[in-house]
Amino acid sequence: MSVVPADVLQGGVRVGGAGRDAEADAVGELAPRARFLPSLAAVYRAQLSRARVARIPLLFVATFQSVGIMILMRGVVDGGSEAQAVVAGSSVLVVAFVALNLLAQYFGQLRAAGGLDHYATLPVPPAAVVLGAAGAYASFTVPGTVVTAVVGCVMFQLPVAHLWVLAAVIPLAGAALSGLGAALGLLAPRPELATLLGQLGMSAALLLGVLPADRMPGIIQFARDLLPSTYGVEAFARTFGAHPDWSVVLLDLGVCAAVGVASLALATWAYRRAAVR
Repeated sequence: MSVVPADVLQGGVRVGGAGRDAEADAVGELAPRARFLPSLAAVYRAQLSRARVARIPLLFVATFQSVGIMILMRGVVDGGSEAQAVVAGSSVLVVAFVALNLLAQYFGQLRAAGGLDHYATLPVPPAAVVLGAAGAYASFTVPGTVVTAVVGCVMFQLPVAHLWVLAAVIPLAGAALSGLGAALGLLAPRPELATLLGQLGMSAALLLGVLPADRMPGIIQFARDLLPSTYGVEAFARTFGAHPDWSVVLLDLGVCAAVGVASLALATWAYRRAAVR
């Protein structure tokens, strides 16, 4: 009668020798953390489905606000660089309305209601949560921004040949403003304060982004340079010229992209800080 070695497979599982070590490693090993891009896509789709309910009121309010501002400014501005600034600023204001105002409210309410605890239990990178929510909210600004730009060009008799630059302005300005809006909502101790900060940020984008820069005092122009969306507005406004300087346009878009990376990094840090409290 032969003796069965201790490390022979019994029922498909090794019970002895080196098998015990392998089994212990398998049991003790945790599930790998989700990769960034699949996590980002999952959060984006979930947030997109959630925000879709309020899509029509959101688009109407944001677009109506920007078109109304252009109508008011039509009685003050006739044309030239001032008209270009008004149309570009009003178009980007649609993005600011969602990215600063609504996103700050969303993250403020999410923190107050304990929604961050749900995300903290998932193996999802914090940056994926911030970028997914920001991207979903910013996606709804595309139709309103395009409609505002077209209406503004018709109203102020500006060329529409270079409206394609909005394909770069919307995501870059949206990233910069969304990161700031998310950070405001996550850092605010109360949801009411997050709402207030978001509205103040949108008001700053309205006053500093729509009004022509050459009519502002020096200190206000300095504050305008600190606003993340300014460089997206400048890049879009420059394309209305007869011969746009594309190197300067690319420089403005590059600055806007750099500010977007910095603001999203700030929002990610704020998310980690809020999630562990």
